Amino acid sequence: MLMNETSKVTNLTKKAIEYYAEQGLIFPTILENGYRDFSADDIDRLKKISIFRKLGFSTEEVKAVLSDETGDTLQKFSVQKELSVQREQAKKVILDKLSCGKDYAEISTDLKAIEQSATIAEKLLDAFPGYYGRFICLHFARFLNEPIITVEQQSAYRDIIEFLDNVPSFRFPEDLQAFLIESTKHISTINIKELIEVTKQSIENPEKFLSENKCILEQYMSFKQSDEYKNSPVYKMQALLKAFNKTSGYYDVFIPAMKKLSASYTDYYTKIEQANEKLLAQYPEIAKLNN
Repeated sequence: MLMNETSKVTNLTKKAIEYYAEQGLIFPTILENGYRDFSADDIDRLKKISIFRKLGFSTEEVKAVLSDETGDTLQKFSVQKELSVQREQAKKVILDKLSCGKDYAEISTDLKAIEQSATIAEKLLDAFPGYYGRFICLHFARFLNEPIITVEQQSAYRDIIEFLDNVPSFRFPEDLQAFLIESTKHISTINIKELIEVTKQSIENPEKFLSENKCILEQYMSFKQSDEYKNSPVYKMQALLKAFNKTSGYYDVFIPAMKKLSASYTDYYTKIEQANEKLLAQYPEIAKLNN
């Protein structure tokens, strides 16, 4: 397909199409007369490029998405966009405070909190593979909105950054990585946020959760004791993650620092412990399953 028709089909200008060719996003054939001949694959890529650009993706980000057949890069960008939206919402609140006469020093502190929150969230997203990275990032991001004021908070922030900067690179073996990508490729950022909200509600009222989910919990425990589970990729991945978290400093450095940094996370952690106590009181066999 030549340039004029390609432009009409994709609804892109000739200048834009030429630019994407120069950037290595499409690969038209150069005919003997010097005209470009665009293949069906070029047309398909141009349509995708148009969508990504309208969503605010840079050329380099588009290139990264198109070169990743697993879809993992696009899912990561989705989480980054969610974090960006949250930061913009926080900035709107700050702007409203400023318009109502709030002190500039207070505003500066709030803005710094947003920047520090973004730093931790982005590093969390990079520290863990695929779905786990997306989940951990969104899970902890909601506890990172508090200004870092006290000496203890400042020390905790430094500990977290040092941990995330130096944590060993973690990646599942190739077969497990392929399983993780395939089994989580349809789990969106919205789905993760919904799961986080369900967990939050369950620890707010553990008695209700245990009562309403008795059959599910019993099925879960039965499955975790089965050979099917013990021979499954999920079991292997959880064992590898648990071992990594024990040796990397996740439990000994990161979690204690998060509790010092964020009062809301400390409250959440306390509720998790209380909920687990009630779960173990009703189902003591779970303690053995988690070892």
